[in-house]
Amino acid sequence: MTLPVRAEGSGVLVEILVQPRAAKERLGPVHQDRIKLAVHAPPVDGEANAAIVRYLSRALGVPKSAVRIERGESSRRKTVRIEGVTPAAIEDLIREGK
Repeated sequence: MTLPVRAEGSGVLVEILVQPRAAKERLGPVHQDRIKLAVHAPPVDGEANAAIVRYLSRALGVPKSAVRIERGESSRRKTVRIEGVTPAAIEDLIREGK
């Protein structure tokens, strides 16, 4: 299975499908053409977007400023740019189920 992650510049672009109001925050599994990302926050007033940035920065050990939503600010389907990581780091995170 090919992950919807591609290296670009000094980081990666990740295609995600957000599940807001989840009981447990985690990345994965791959759902159709995107990686599912479950977050606690509701999809109101940018709370889910902020939760995405917090989760990915913490899980990957990068500053919040290294995580940016490129496309899909108001959609469940988002493209996220993460600077300073490789596609392998995303694959490891999914494998760990965190």
